[in-house]
Amino acid sequence: MPASDDRLRERCEEIVGIQASALAKRLDATRTRTLVIGISGGLDSTLALLVAVRAFDMLGLPREGIVGVTMPGFGTTGRTHGNALDLMAALGVTSREISIVKAVEQHFADIGQDPKVTDVTYENSQARERTQILMDLANKLGGMVLGTGDLSELALGWATYNGDHMSMYAVNAGVPKTLVRHLVGYFADSTDSEEVRRPLLDIIDTPISPELTPAAADGTIAQKTEDLVGPYELHDFFLYYTLRYGFTPERIYFLARHAFGDAYSEETLRKWLHNFFRRFFNQQFKRSCLPDGPKVGSVCLSPRGDWRMPSDASSAEWLKF
Repeated sequence: MPASDDRLRERCEEIVGIQASALAKRLDATRTRTLVIGISGGLDSTLALLVAVRAFDMLGLPREGIVGVTMPGFGTTGRTHGNALDLMAALGVTSREISIVKAVEQHFADIGQDPKVTDVTYENSQARERTQILMDLANKLGGMVLGTGDLSELALGWATYNGDHMSMYAVNAGVPKTLVRHLVGYFADSTDSEEVRRPLLDIIDTPISPELTPAAADGTIAQKTEDLVGPYELHDFFLYYTLRYGFTPERIYFLARHAFGDAYSEETLRKWLHNFFRRFFNQQFKRSCLPDGPKVGSVCLSPRGDWRMPSDASSAEWLKF
């Protein structure tokens, strides 16, 4: 991002304008007057909500047509839940809360899943239950589900297949995670409403997490995404030079060593670069069936545009560095 504050604001405004205009076009083309969004109190759903509000204002539609849904589960913390509710109230959108706990517990019983085993089934069952709620609520209200996932998550496959991976329009699909944080910060800096600014600033400071495993004993987030898949500032760096220039892993590693200096050891850079390419190849099947979304920057992962890759491509050669 640009070093100057003025240039940064210009760039953020341009990006938000692209997202909001694209969403407004889709709403107008489909004659949709209701959007359903899962609001977690995290960065991605916050940006999607803010863009949705901008699009509705552009079209002269009442903000009440944006239905933000909080869906508390086993790992939901008071901090993220409170920020989600406060932000929706401050923005004047419709807020609904539907707990997924009983439905997921019934699902566990149906499939024979021990609720004490917090494995991938435990996590993905929650994500898919939330998506089912959003999709069916959108049908009931005659609207569409707005996806919240970002470009970095698509690159790493950090989404549940047919869960948060799916929507009717993926407004953040062209925005990497590091940029999402800047854009939410831009909204916080540019708003005149303290009721909007306060939750936005706290959302920016909240650790990134899907909150799919139980919280820590003190009620704070225990499952931190960057501890599991690596720092997003590294993955976004790797992704850019992979997509934009097609650089080899060796060259990307060389650039990363110079770009990040002493911030990361050579061993750490190798570890996360290896993880990036392993996940990037293994998770292509999720990107092969993505919903529509706007292209924001110079690169994207849409299977209908910039990125065409077989789902069974091997990462073996890329992992030899």
